[in-house]
Amino acid sequence: MKDLVFHHSLLSAAGSYADKTVVIDGAFRATLGEHLSRVLRLGDGMRRQLDLGRSDRFAVMALNSHRYLELYHAGLLGAGIINPLNLRLAPKELEFILQDSGCRTVFVDALFAPVVEGVRERAGIDHVVLIGGGEAPHSVGYDQLLASGEEVVPDEPEEDDPVILMYTGGTTGRPKGVVIDSRAAMLEMYKVGTVFPMSDSYVYLHQTPMFHAASFGGILTIPAIGATSTFVGLFDPHDVLDTIEQHRVDMTVMVPTMIQMLLDHPDFAPERLSSLRILAYGASPMPTELLKRLMSQLPELQLFQGYGMTECCGTLTMLGPEQHRAGGDLLRSAGRPLPGCRVRIVDHEGDVVPTGETGEICAQGGNFMQEYWNRPAETEAAFAGGWYHTGDAGYLDEHGYLYLVDRVKDMIVTGGENVYSAEVENALASHPAVAQVAVIGVPSEQWGESVHAIVVPQPGATVTEAELQEWVRDRIARYKVPKSMEIRTEPLPLSGAMKVLKRELRAPYWEGTSRSVG
Repeated sequence: MKDLVFHHSLLSAAGSYADKTVVIDGAFRATLGEHLSRVLRLGDGMRRQLDLGRSDRFAVMALNSHRYLELYHAGLLGAGIINPLNLRLAPKELEFILQDSGCRTVFVDALFAPVVEGVRERAGIDHVVLIGGGEAPHSVGYDQLLASGEEVVPDEPEEDDPVILMYTGGTTGRPKGVVIDSRAAMLEMYKVGTVFPMSDSYVYLHQTPMFHAASFGGILTIPAIGATSTFVGLFDPHDVLDTIEQHRVDMTVMVPTMIQMLLDHPDFAPERLSSLRILAYGASPMPTELLKRLMSQLPELQLFQGYGMTECCGTLTMLGPEQHRAGGDLLRSAGRPLPGCRVRIVDHEGDVVPTGETGEICAQGGNFMQEYWNRPAETEAAFAGGWYHTGDAGYLDEHGYLYLVDRVKDMIVTGGENVYSAEVENALASHPAVAQVAVIGVPSEQWGESVHAIVVPQPGATVTEAELQEWVRDRIARYKVPKSMEIRTEPLPLSGAMKVLKRELRAPYWEGTSRSVG
């Protein structure tokens, strides 16, 4: 019997919650029965009008919406393999991904239609489907496609049938397509369900981009339990505050940059988030001072930190509310592995290191990808020794809690000493005048590379390089203190997933050298 297929999740939930409103998107409302009807008609329309089959890829470049959720669910039921596209892709990156994936159909809203149109011919796109209204080049409209289909339930896929093709690494080098099969996606859903307190009364806010793996939990799990989904098209603190208040949102996911922007917004007040019960965060390091500020402002909020990557369909470890309340060193931890996941730390030779010693984080679990799309050598390297090599540096304590130190590629080797940029960033971020900070390695004749910090002060605050260097000398070893610093007024560059683009920050310093800046 095939248990790990989406049919058993969505169709079963629709049987129990057919008349319950579970989708709220602006003026749009849908019960779970209506949502399932739209998903089935969409899938059938994709087969009839676009000649898409179970193994064909289709891309989506659009803002968060109920239609994006429908496209995910249609793909998971067998309409095709969904390829969610980062909204900040440069035209050349977009062209490469569309060519590499073999996508011949792209779903796009009016905002991004010109970008797709610019690469359509070179990328070999046959069909452009326009989501929503607006004037933009397209082959067929989403609603037209929906109207052409019938409520046909597709045959169940095999558990190892690919359902998601998500590209990762576009900000650090040539993007790689991560192939996620039905089994991995459904195991991710069940693993998330073992950790979070779930209720069909919950209202979940999709505010992380739906092209990002951090959104998988909401996309998969919330409909399966009969809970309600609502949306912010593109993250904006004002819109988030309004949506949480209006719809009494119980649960959401954010990355640390989003949390800081929300707390810093002039419209923020703790009482505006009074309905919020659960906030999950992750995807990039959480500065300790920001976490303490969040806990102080919203002391009743249940906080979950998730650590994972696209390759494991989202989540590998979790730090729960009890550990957050315990405080101390646990606040720096990424938690312990989810049920069914295993983590170990290895050195450069692949040997397991002792407890408390830093090395590369490696993992196993049923929710890992099948492969990198058409990259057998890179797939083999990623799973060397039967363990997935994350490229992250960290250590395990005696209780099995994982502590992230840095991305291996972000480690700075200065004068033979290893400096982890996240540690320096955390020390600088604790200064009250600092709003954003990124630490990178820059070329140095004397040290090979030296520690360099880029700092954005809080609005209205002023701070000098000397003040910040003095501040961190009390907090980190002298060799880790930035040798140089840039204080800028414009925000740091962010990816579509709200992560700082260190590659862009490094590029001017390493231009003309033989070293890659990825």
